[in-house]
Amino acid sequence: MLQELRPRQIVAELDKYIIAQEEAKRAVAVALRNRYRRSRLDPEVREEIMPKNILMIGPTGVGKTEIARRLAKLVNAPMVKVEATKFTEVGYVGRDVDAMIRELVETAIRMAKTERMAAVEDKAQELAEVRLLDLLAPLPKKRGAAPNPFGLLFGLRENGGQEMEDTDSDAFTELKLRREQLRQRLSSREMEDELVEIEVEDNSAPMLEVFSGAGVEEMGINLQEVLGSMLPKRIKKRRVTVAAGRRLLAQEEAQKLIDMDEVVTEGIERAEQLGIVFIDEIDKIAGRESSSGPDVSREGVQRDILPIVEGSTVMTKYGPVTTDHMLFIAAGAFHVAKPSDLIPELQGRFPIRVELKSLTEEDFRRILTQPQNAIIKQYTALLETESIKVEFTDDAIDEVAKTATYVNQEMENIGARRLHTILEKVLEDISFTAGENGPQKVMIDADYVKHQLEDIVRNRDLSQYIL
Repeated sequence: MLQELRPRQIVAELDKYIIAQEEAKRAVAVALRNRYRRSRLDPEVREEIMPKNILMIGPTGVGKTEIARRLAKLVNAPMVKVEATKFTEVGYVGRDVDAMIRELVETAIRMAKTERMAAVEDKAQELAEVRLLDLLAPLPKKRGAAPNPFGLLFGLRENGGQEMEDTDSDAFTELKLRREQLRQRLSSREMEDELVEIEVEDNSAPMLEVFSGAGVEEMGINLQEVLGSMLPKRIKKRRVTVAAGRRLLAQEEAQKLIDMDEVVTEGIERAEQLGIVFIDEIDKIAGRESSSGPDVSREGVQRDILPIVEGSTVMTKYGPVTTDHMLFIAAGAFHVAKPSDLIPELQGRFPIRVELKSLTEEDFRRILTQPQNAIIKQYTALLETESIKVEFTDDAIDEVAKTATYVNQEMENIGARRLHTILEKVLEDISFTAGENGPQKVMIDADYVKHQLEDIVRNRDLSQYIL
């Protein structure tokens, strides 16, 4: 997918979801394309080329996070979004910055596992159907077979039904015929609503908290993982429909068909080579530390982030992970602090700076209707589930955009998020009574929008609370 996308195509894909901010889109498109260019180089040269990290500067609600999220989704790259304010300097109680890399690795492994399980889905479905058949019409087990000693202690799964002396008897022939009939009914989905008792692995194992040397890091360790095959799998019984049982058993069988060691290896490689770490609110840790006050560790957090951004090895429960070729995108409003307030070493690790502009009334109008996930499309789709067909006239859309621009200018500028606030108020009555009077068609025009908002917009004190 990445080799097919040149920067111009990447920007075009981002345009489907994000309005304006052309400079930021161009910057991330070039950074993404450079990854593909690097992958085509000789290994010796490839190792020397580091990603050019990006610092996005702009007010809230203008698309900083959305650009990074859509970029990762576009090329199926693992991404993690973290708030810089959630981390504390080493020595303080709280999360250390290494946690962002551990989260990224977990995300990458989960993606690799999902893809591997999807590849064996057909085979897993077949095996799940066999297990359902064994539950509905179990085959006889040999007379005199010794029981599993662990079964008495841990409730292990025992296959087979009642003992049968002669497998050539009429009873056995009748059982085979019944199993064939059940197999056909299962295949044709005729028994989906019938109940069946299934045995699945109990994954609710107790977890331990590990206190690492760098601070208190809540890292769960499954006792089953620690002791490996010394402990057998715990089994629990569930009574579910055949449809739900097929899904549960297929997941269990798919887990058995994939090699988790390969999944972990692939996940770590994907995190190291394609991972994107989005550090939000980085402006909140900018500035020199003072002698007192709650923000005493701000510069310390910057110093802790620095080695991760410039390339280091982080220990995870899957082994060491290097951050040399991960792409870091930092973002902040920088209303009070300036990018130059960051420590010089950290500034140097974000060489590409892009400024995102505040959204205009025309931008709001386009955000309401143009993107594939446009806000009005979302609200109308929600109400259609209640048989309410809502249509917005052009002048209604203009009025919503005009109101959002006005309120952002008069109060805090929260960007496109203001549109959600306004539309919730505009559609409040319709949403509250939806479904009570049967199917309806509602036309929303500028007069309706003004009527719903006029008291709030006119009263400045009230609008501060509601809008």
